[in-house]
Amino acid sequence: MAKQRTFSRVLKIQRVLVKYGLDEVISATHYLRPLRFLFVLFPRKVDRSTPLGKRIRLALEELGPIFVKFGQAISTRRDLLPKDIADELAKLQDAVPPFPAEEARAIIEDAYGKPVDEVFERFDREPLAAASIAQVHSAKITEGAEVIVKILRPGVEAQIEQDLAVLRTLAGLAEKYWHLGKRLRATEVVDEYEHTILDELDLMREAANAAQLKRNFEGSEMLYVPEIYWDYCGPEVMVQERIFGIQISDMDALREAGANIKWLAENGVEIFFTQVFRHNFFHADMHPGNIFVLVDDPDKPKYAAVDFGIVGSLSADDRRYLAENFLAFFDRDYHRIAQLHLDSGWVPEGTRVEQLESAVRTVCEPIFDKPLDEISFAQVLMRLFRVAQRFDVEIQPQMILLHKTLFNIEGLGRELYPKLDLWETAYPVLKKWMNERVGPEAILKDIRRNLPQVRETLRDLPTALRNLTDQAARGDLTLAVDVQAREIRELKDELERQRRQRFWLTVIGVAAIVGALLFSSL
Repeated sequence: MAKQRTFSRVLKIQRVLVKYGLDEVISATHYLRPLRFLFVLFPRKVDRSTPLGKRIRLALEELGPIFVKFGQAISTRRDLLPKDIADELAKLQDAVPPFPAEEARAIIEDAYGKPVDEVFERFDREPLAAASIAQVHSAKITEGAEVIVKILRPGVEAQIEQDLAVLRTLAGLAEKYWHLGKRLRATEVVDEYEHTILDELDLMREAANAAQLKRNFEGSEMLYVPEIYWDYCGPEVMVQERIFGIQISDMDALREAGANIKWLAENGVEIFFTQVFRHNFFHADMHPGNIFVLVDDPDKPKYAAVDFGIVGSLSADDRRYLAENFLAFFDRDYHRIAQLHLDSGWVPEGTRVEQLESAVRTVCEPIFDKPLDEISFAQVLMRLFRVAQRFDVEIQPQMILLHKTLFNIEGLGRELYPKLDLWETAYPVLKKWMNERVGPEAILKDIRRNLPQVRETLRDLPTALRNLTDQAARGDLTLAVDVQAREIRELKDELERQRRQRFWLTVIGVAAIVGALLFSSL
């Protein structure tokens, strides 16, 4: 039954592509070419004279949340897209067709168990904004505060699960027929994406994310996070303080308000690095529809973030490796970058560090110290991709959200202040974090924190040494070592058997690949 639903969804995707005259995507994707015979079953309904950008937007809207999110992500990179396509995809950020107000009221009444008019002093029928997962209505609570009410789209969970099954099928074909499929670690990437997208369907989780981010930036002059009204929140409905600001993409309004654009751009970079490295909790959906600017003080405008459904964090090791890579880049220490990739296992053993160093230098040196408007990130990405191919660099699934966020942040910075010096802005933040992590103060802090454990260990040490001496005198030590070695070998063999079993049982799929495959030729 599941296979039938998956096949049905694949047919629908095919039908939508043909409907909007985008079937050349299938023709250009070699492992999907056998599906070309289906074109005759789905006549085109949109004239090809309709602008390509509009056709792409309409197709993504009809295909649903996952495809809309892909459109939102690439819409932030206007430097990589033709203007007409970028303008159309920008409409996906908060102008997706809404669902009827009657359905919204029904969901609210089901969540609260009472009529809408008894819950809110005022509830505005027309949505303030509509996105792929939910839509937002403005309202006023009985306490008198102006709020927004976020409501999940009806049936969105079933549609997303169906699309994830399709992505697994397509990624399976990619792994089987595309020579880069296995190196991209498709299975782990789709697992990471599935975890992220399904978490976004629980609005209580989003409310908790907002509360955490607000604590992290309490008293900050750079970022404001709206208040959550917990008594009104549930899995399908969330209520938070309404933000009255200028949308980050409205450059004319920002200039008219006299906002310090350079201040904004530099703070945007600092906010990102602070979230990733100091807080290890970052907003991972930073498209322009989710970012506003408060201009109460035009000389020091403040960001205001909304929509906290997608957040990310990294392990301590990943953060350290990432920070060291950034700092090595800022210092032009390309040998260190190459060595870090070898040490972390991101490139295969046996790779010659000097060859990787030379390749990294070739890509990075031309862009160093240049402002955003003098850097062609399209060319940089292509060169980095070729380096990755040459040295079999593995995709790190745990970094996917971070890569997506970097993609958005860099796009926002380019729009805001093209002369922004990324290196000068980011370096002090990273350097300070690294000093806090590995500097003298950090070492003393670790010693103080671990002092009770050290004291307990030292107290038990004489007893442990005496027992060890007694065992050696009785001749039991050799036997104990042999038994432990045998147990370690058995444990190692069992872990290896489980690793192989998990590998073959893992579900195949990758969300990132399908976006590239379906839209690479547009």
